[in-house]
Amino acid sequence: MKLMRYGAKGAEKPALIDADGAVRDLSGVLPDITGATLGKDGLATLAALDIASLPVVANPGRIAPPWKGVGKFLCVGLNYADHAAESGMAVPAEPVLFMKATSAIIGANDAVVMPQDSKKSDWEVELGVVIGTTARYVSEADALSHVAGYCVVNDLSEREYQLERGGQWDKGKGCDTFGPIGPWLVTSDEVADPQNLGLWLEVNGKRVQDGNTRTMVFGVANLVSYISRFMTLYPGDIISTGTPPGVGMGQKPSAVYLKPGDTMRLGISGLGEQRQTVHAWNPELIDG
Repeated sequence: MKLMRYGAKGAEKPALIDADGAVRDLSGVLPDITGATLGKDGLATLAALDIASLPVVANPGRIAPPWKGVGKFLCVGLNYADHAAESGMAVPAEPVLFMKATSAIIGANDAVVMPQDSKKSDWEVELGVVIGTTARYVSEADALSHVAGYCVVNDLSEREYQLERGGQWDKGKGCDTFGPIGPWLVTSDEVADPQNLGLWLEVNGKRVQDGNTRTMVFGVANLVSYISRFMTLYPGDIISTGTPPGVGMGQKPSAVYLKPGDTMRLGISGLGEQRQTVHAWNPELIDG
């Protein structure tokens, strides 16, 4: 299934995408898509629905984050060797973990708003792994059974804040609007191999990232198992698994960063596409 939510901020409705690509409203079945929906029982209930009987949404308008109530927004740094090289950093011996603030989360096509005085805002297309059942000290062999599905993430980053202001990476990763998720959550039964997904990103129509999840340093199953040894993963938590090369910081002959008016288009095979326009600091675009 492809699960999604649509509607204005604070008034989102649950939906799914049928086999013909039409949006089908789920409001008569459940009030919203949450972590509880993503467990085996919740997904089984949705899978058993007569999809043809659900109302078609002809004009869904805003595409919201695919589920409500993300508990943890975990990220993995330097998880593609060639991205580590363009960043001037060594390939890590163990996964590098950091958090994005859940207040960074926006819909797939919502406005991206640069922080005040930002000069080094950057893009990163990533595979998002969404937890469906509680995972604590799980084996790598069992790890994927705890995954509800997958989605596209743009792990936007302010590089000055991340790398030049001291401390940990979080301050450059958790800025408002720096976590577009979606457009869909695609359940794991529709993703034959999470380690063979093409992912790409364009800025102003130019392809700058073009990679495949098969080149991850640490694969999805390894990451779920590894992280579950440091914290319990709950339904609705998301792991953003790292980005391939081609970020702005790594452009040659010199770095290229986002500026107001730039547009980003990004996607992952079978998981849909995102499109965002970059704006100068404007709190109304964040809160509206």
